Amino acid sequence: MDGKQSAGDCRAIRAFQRKHGVEPADGTAGPATWARMRALSARETPHERRERHERHDPQTGYKSHKGNKSHRGNEGHKGRKQVLRGCPVRSYRVACVDLTRKRTWVQQRGRILYGPVPMRSGSVRHPTRTGWFRIYLRNRNHWSTLYNSPMPYAQFFSGGQAFHAVRGSIRTVGGSMGCVNLRLADARGLWKVLRKGDRVYVWGRRPRR
Repeated sequence: MDGKQSAGDCRAIRAFQRKHGVEPADGTAGPATWARMRALSARETPHERRERHERHDPQTGYKSHKGNKSHRGNEGHKGRKQVLRGCPVRSYRVACVDLTRKRTWVQQRGRILYGPVPMRSGSVRHPTRTGWFRIYLRNRNHWSTLYNSPMPYAQFFSGGQAFHAVRGSIRTVGGSMGCVNLRLADARGLWKVLRKGDRVYVWGRRPRR
């Protein structure tokens, strides 16, 4: 080890960042990249390895029952059969928000319609509220008068808390002001799947790191 980063190192790091949604994907092993690597290496525990009746999906961090093929990506595999822990299965569409794993997806009758995709939830001082909600307002080009900032593809579900896109990285140490922040492409994809009146279920607890 010479302590220097070669062009080959940059390409390998950039490929890892793109695969795992680390932004910016600039080929530099910064704090966000190292945090993602540590999370991946710590994901499987001895207890999880003993659970032979379940299959672990390394892309999402969730488990699916044997017999249910696990897929990667989101919109390319709409309607796949997969059971992700934590979110109740209902006959109607449910937007699931897992604060602990920092993921969101949409499911219906046990089928994944969209996601899972990474998200950023509220900070310790401004937590994203947990429980059942409904999407009551949608605005593709919403502008927050409170924070004087854009909220693209905003879908409000609890007071001023909403799904919406943000510019820049969502993998930051601090959280949002309570909203569920998404990358632009993911917020656009979620917008296409959900409708006004759809249910939202939020659970878990945002990690402090």
